[in-house]
Amino acid sequence: MSRAGARSGARGCKGGRARFPLEFLILPETSTTKRRLVILISGRGSNMRALAEACRDQSWPADVAAVIASRPDAGGLEWAAHQGIPTAALYHKDYASREAFDAALAAEIDRYEPDYVILAGFMRVLTPGFVNHYAGRLVNIHPSLLPAFPGLHTHAQALATGVRVHGCTVHFVTPVLDHGPIIAQGCVPVLAGDTPEALAERVLAVEHRAFPAAVRWLAEGRVTLTSDHRVNVEGDPSRLFTWSPAA
Repeated sequence: MSRAGARSGARGCKGGRARFPLEFLILPETSTTKRRLVILISGRGSNMRALAEACRDQSWPADVAAVIASRPDAGGLEWAAHQGIPTAALYHKDYASREAFDAALAAEIDRYEPDYVILAGFMRVLTPGFVNHYAGRLVNIHPSLLPAFPGLHTHAQALATGVRVHGCTVHFVTPVLDHGPIIAQGCVPVLAGDTPEALAERVLAVEHRAFPAAVRWLAEGRVTLTSDHRVNVEGDPSRLFTWSPAA
């Protein structure tokens, strides 16, 4: 399981121009207003903070409409509330089934009429029905260079296999776990003597650069998909973010 979970989709996108096959996405409408982001978290929400801080720039094309957590004790909720961002928490154990939780979550999200739903460390496997509802508007960040190391414990997986490069992936959500068209990636070296914790810290540093960049491209309407389901970004920016000791 990733920070997102299983995904699917077939609904239009109000925001940018992410063009999925017609069975996945109806082409979006255009707008000159700032895109509305609802960010889902389960813990401290460091990627949520990176996005919210980027949105403080008046030149940014998006605003954070709400932060919603899957746990009432998620540390990121307090930070968001102190920034004046609306917050909510829905605890999955309060619901009889995964479907019931996802239905309640979707109802809460839809109160804020988001253009994009951003999974920023949201540790729940999502049902196909939920993802259908947000087809083409649901974006996840996963702590590995997908398709390598889907699921949990990605940093330990990387060390166990002996790879020399590790990283993160920002991608559209699809029905397949930790899979979907890749918008951006960040990479870091695996160093001698690394622990999962040390490696995670370096990966997080590039996550905080790659995630806001990818969300900005989406909000600016610069993202399209090719016929073979690969992402293009208008202006051809670098979509690979690298770590350095000074970063």
